[in-house]
This record gives sequence, structure tokens and C-alpha cells, in this order.
Amino acid sequence: MWPISCPGMTKLPHFLFGHSGPPSSGLCLLVHGDALAESGVLAKLLAGPPGPMGRKPNMDSGDLSSAPLTHDRSHLGPPGSGRELPECHHQSRKSAVPGRRRKDWSCSLIAASLAGALGSSFLYGYNLSVVNAPTPYIKAFYNESWERRHGHQIDPDTLTLLWSVTVSIFAIGGLVGTLMAKKIGKFLGRKHTLLVNNGFAVSAALLMAFSLQAGAFELLIVGRFIMGVDGGISLSVLPMYLNEISPQEIRGSLGQVTAIFICVGVLTGQLLGLPELLGKESTWPYLFGVIMVPAFIQLVSLPFLPESPRYLLFEKHDEAGAVKAFQTFLGKADVSRELQEGLAESRMQRNVHLLSVLELLRAPFLRWQVITVVITMACYQLCGLNAIWFYTNSIFGKAGIPQEKTPYVTLSTGSIETLAAVFSGLVIERLGRRPLLIGGFGLMALFFGALTITLVLQDHAPWIPYLSITCILAAIASFCSGPGGIPFILTGEFFQQSQRPAAFILAGTVNWLSNFAVGLLFPFIQRSLDAYCFLVFATICMAGALYFYFVLPETKNRTHAEISQEFAKRNKASPPEEKGDSALAEKANGGPEPDSSATLDNGVKNRVV
Repeated sequence: MWPISCPGMTKLPHFLFGHSGPPSSGLCLLVHGDALAESGVLAKLLAGPPGPMGRKPNMDSGDLSSAPLTHDRSHLGPPGSGRELPECHHQSRKSAVPGRRRKDWSCSLIAASLAGALGSSFLYGYNLSVVNAPTPYIKAFYNESWERRHGHQIDPDTLTLLWSVTVSIFAIGGLVGTLMAKKIGKFLGRKHTLLVNNGFAVSAALLMAFSLQAGAFELLIVGRFIMGVDGGISLSVLPMYLNEISPQEIRGSLGQVTAIFICVGVLTGQLLGLPELLGKESTWPYLFGVIMVPAFIQLVSLPFLPESPRYLLFEKHDEAGAVKAFQTFLGKADVSRELQEGLAESRMQRNVHLLSVLELLRAPFLRWQVITVVITMACYQLCGLNAIWFYTNSIFGKAGIPQEKTPYVTLSTGSIETLAAVFSGLVIERLGRRPLLIGGFGLMALFFGALTITLVLQDHAPWIPYLSITCILAAIASFCSGPGGIPFILTGEFFQQSQRPAAFILAGTVNWLSNFAVGLLFPFIQRSLDAYCFLVFATICMAGALYFYFVLPETKNRTHAEISQEFAKRNKASPPEEKGDSALAEKANGGPEPDSSATLDNGVKNRVV
């Protein structure tokens, strides 16, 4: 490859390029593949002519093997410093990135993300919204069952409490599922945990679907609890699975699959709840029977896809299985780089046991990562979107929307959620996690404030209720374009393999407890504060946006070591294995090793000399 002019780079001696005059500008030599190394040209270039301009005359092959081949990039400044890359870096990056990114999205990777999300996060989103449309029929069923047993109608406050328990017990089941996920995931693996989890979904669907025929509303409540267990396991294991099978370049986009399918599930629940479909008094139990369909699809599709290669490598020590899994998911035969990185991390953590939640909380070098995950998950649930999903019909009724139009207006919320989530998946690797989180929560605070004003003034003009709908849709779009999926991605990016299960348990616990609090308390908050209830959520959103602005670092395209280094400044403590981590990472990335002559051939691939 011909030398390329690189303004601002260190000048190389002119003898490397075969002319006697000094070069007019800094030159860099791009060594592509093994061509120069195999032909011996590189050794000649590095050796140079004898004399003062060249290398030492007595430099042998052993010295040559220890010569550093990586170019000094200290002049570029730290990441994010605003310094531009030299021209040759831009040219090499432009030529490499598009092809690499096309290969990242293999068919197996797409199939695994779709099959995994359909039976997991899709069902979570579906169960958030499916109870909304048949609310009056389910309450009538509760009243009839109560009157048949006790001889009188149920008290309105008791009915409100019973309905709140039906909605919020889904979160209690989710908490139980989260606590179960670590042990099941370690024993069965990521993929098989998702498959076994479908047993909870099928049993819950049968209980809820036959509750009306049995005349027992307790079956509906128990079914909601079991469905929550399914959701707790899903939202702990699925993001971990997607994080471990995805290449670093598309880690954020693939992680957004969880959020996208939650929104698709919400939309499906709203669509099937229309009066023309299953949202009628005689057919509402079938809304819960539909849960078996995506569970069955996952059961017949996911077994044909590999287990997480990192799970196979770290916890099963199955190197051959990990190689096959890497090859399948990445769509290429040469996975030596990914395997070396995994082996390096595996060697580093060979004597490190899986951290418990208590050990995670006590670790000083993880303090701000833990605080950030807790606040992120709390804001994710307490920002008000679950209140909208659970109680959409009553919210739109308060906003002045006629009851016969409410299901169709509700359908628009699911459509906006899905479009916003897809948009976030497309731009997350361009904009990063930090701007989407800060912007999403900031805009939600703004729209919830505006919604409060429109709810107060809705009787002053006939068009104000439609302005309330606009504020609700805008808040939903703001949530799904950033905060809706990024919390699950951050939990996987902040922690190492040995810390990740405990981190997901902690994040899931906060997630489900907050979900339970919203589902249980929102009807009473709405009754007490009326139109001003959304000011509570606006305050939470604003507090979250401010926290992320001052604390959260950008994690896009960063390794775990780089993210840990960002937090180390705030933690004022470094991980005990950080030194070994950096050394092993350098080895895994093809960096120079002083006592291996083979490194000369392997370390110069696509590097700048």
C-alpha cells in the first residue's frame, strides 16, 4: 500500500520510503493484512540501512520481535477531547467500518434477538396493556363473584383495592422472578432459561383464560402473579443474553430490541383489546389466552440457536462450543479476536467468584455504577409511563375523551411507542446513550407539566382535551426514544461477567418494586391530586435528567475497562484487577508481546506503523 500523507503525525525516516530527500510532510505506512509480514518487507523496513539513520547493525530477530509496532497516538488526545483524527485514520476508518458493520448483523444474530424478545419482553409489554381494555368487564366479574359469595355487592373502595392488587401483583411476581433468575441462569444458561421460562407463561395464560368459566377471580390474580414471574426472569436474562452475543459496534442497537418488543407488546395488547376484536364482555378471557402464542413460537425457534458464547466460555469452560457460537452469531469463520478477548477476560476472572448482591453493594470501586443503575431503573418505572399504560382509559376519560373513542385513542399511544423505540434503535449508536437519556427525561418533565395545565383548563375550550392527548403522546415518544430501553443496556455495560448477574438482580429488584408502587398507588394519587397528579412524575423526570447530566458517562463503543476508568475518578477507587485487565486486554487485541516473534506477524494487521 502506498504511503499516505498524514498531517500532524510523527514523521518517519525518509529511508523507509526509498528516496534520499526528506519527506515534505508526515507520512504513515498502512500495513494491511499479512502481505508485508509474510514477504519479509516489513522486517527490512524496520531494520533500515546500517549507520546512524538505521537500526543498530547487530539487531537480531529476537530484538526485532520485541520492537513495538503500534503507533503512538498520544497526540490525538483523550477520547472525546475534540481533537480530529489524522487523514489516514479517517480514510482507513471509512474503508473498514461499512463492511464490518454489514457483517455484524448476521442472520443468526437477528433470529436470536427476535426469538428471544418475542417470548420475553414482548409478553412483558403485552401484559402491561392487556388489562386496560377489559377493565369494566373484569370489575363487573369481580362484583358478580363477590355478590354470589357474600350476598351483597362489593364496596367501591374494596373493588378499587382489589383491582389495584390485580394490576400491581404483576410487579410482585416480577420481583420473585428477578430473584430466581441468577440461580436458574447459572445452572441452565441464558438460552435454556428463556425456554424454561415459557412454562410460567403458559400456566399463567391458562389460569387467567379460564377464570371466568370457573367463577373465581382469584385465578386471574394468581395468573397475573405467575406472569410477573415470567417477566422478571425475562427482563433479567434477555438483556444479558443480547449483551453477550452482540459485537461491541452494535451492542446498543441490539440492546434496544428489548425496548422495541416491549412497545410492540403494548401495541398488540391495545389492538386486540378493541371492541371489534377481543375487547368484549364475552371474549375478554381470550385476551389472556393469546399469551401462549408467542411462548410457543419461542419454544420451537430458540432451540436451533446457540447458547451465549460468553456463558459457554466463562462458566462452562467450553471453548469449542464458544467458538461455534461466535462463528454462528458473527457470521464468519475467523473469530480468533473475539475468542482471545474472551479468554483474556476469563483468565483475569478465573479465580473470581460470582459476586452476590451484598458484595456488589459493598465494593467501593463499583459504588457509582450501582447508584447509577438504581437511579436509572427507579426513574424508568417512576417516570409515569407505567401509570399511562395501566390506566390509559381512565386518564383519557379524565382528559374529556368520550368513552366510545377511548380504545382508538389508546391505540395511538402504542403506535407512538413503537415508532419511537425503533427510532431510538436506529440512532443510539450515532448519538450515544447519554443524550438520549437526558433528552428523554427532560422532555417528559416538560410535557407532563404541560399536561397538568391542559387537564386543569380542559373545561374552558372544546379543543383543550385534544391538546392533553398530544401531551400524553409526546411524553410517550420522549420515553421510548431513550429511557425506554437504555437502562437495560447500561446494566450490561457497567459490570464485568462476574458482577453482571448480581447487577441485574439489583436492577430488576428496583425495577419491579417501583412498578408495584406505581400500579398500586396511582389510582389513589389520581383520586387525591386529580389533575395535578402528573406533577409528581414531572419532578421525578427532571431529577433524573439532572443526575444523568452530572454523573453518567457516555458508554457508546467503549470497553468495560474504559467505562470503569470513567467511574474510577468518581469512586476514588480502582478495581483490584485493573492492571491485569489492561495487560490482558492489550494481549487480546493483538498488542505487542516482548517475547513472541509471532506477534510481529499478528500485531500489524490493519495497524498504523
